[in-house]
Amino acid sequence: MKEQDEDWTLVIKPSSGLFDLQLKEVWRYRDLLQMFVRRDFVAVYKQTILGPIWFFLQPLFTTITFTIVFGNIAGISTDGIPGPLFYMAGIVGWNYFSECLTTTSNTFIQNANIFGKVYFPRLIIPLSIVVSNLLKFGVQFILFLALLSYFMFTGADVQPTWAMVLVPFLIILMAALGLGFGMLISAMTTKYRDLKFLITFGVQLAMYASPVIYPLSTLPEKYKPFILANPMTSIIETFRYAFVGEGSFNWMYLGYSTLFAFVVLALGIVVFNKVEKSFMDTV
Repeated sequence: MKEQDEDWTLVIKPSSGLFDLQLKEVWRYRDLLQMFVRRDFVAVYKQTILGPIWFFLQPLFTTITFTIVFGNIAGISTDGIPGPLFYMAGIVGWNYFSECLTTTSNTFIQNANIFGKVYFPRLIIPLSIVVSNLLKFGVQFILFLALLSYFMFTGADVQPTWAMVLVPFLIILMAALGLGFGMLISAMTTKYRDLKFLITFGVQLAMYASPVIYPLSTLPEKYKPFILANPMTSIIETFRYAFVGEGSFNWMYLGYSTLFAFVVLALGIVVFNKVEKSFMDTV
């Protein structure tokens, strides 16, 4: 008699191609994604005294510092926007992008022990980082909304615009940029460990090449093309325009950031997928 087909729990296949990203596997392991998100949250704040309150303190202290140094001492213009609100609008978005990038860039090195013991789609780790940082962004975003409400209540010239409907899309762009750049750097650090020492420093420098501490409108024309080449520039400007009514909103600039983000994300996934098959030989 012909043997009946069996349902196998593990199927061994030939080596996959460069563009075989196995995204269906990622969906199958979505419960593991949730577990890693919980792990990231608990591991960072479980043994701290203030716990998640640090989510509020970090952007709050940074905003106060920027207001004193760049607003009061350096006298940099904020386009008539109250200083704390201006800086907070840039800090919240930049923090989410930078946290996604810097944490994802250490994926292979920090998780080498797990990767060497059990199989699961490696893309789960960077995705969990983006989701867990989204929780942090949500808390800081609430702080920004509270600050916005305060200035509106006190009569400041702040006028939210229709562009608020674009905020979910802006969050997706920041996540795509952070995830894409992070996976590219993570793939390179498996061979070139020196890169991990440059990431934090490089991200800090990149912040000054984006309108976090200054409005785009105050820049000399000869410098604007260089700042606009930074895909985070139009994202931050659009975010600020959405909530305070000031900023350089332009569909063309936002389109450039969108194209840049998804090209970097696609390239990051492809390179990450290629490197994760053999990185245990070099880590």
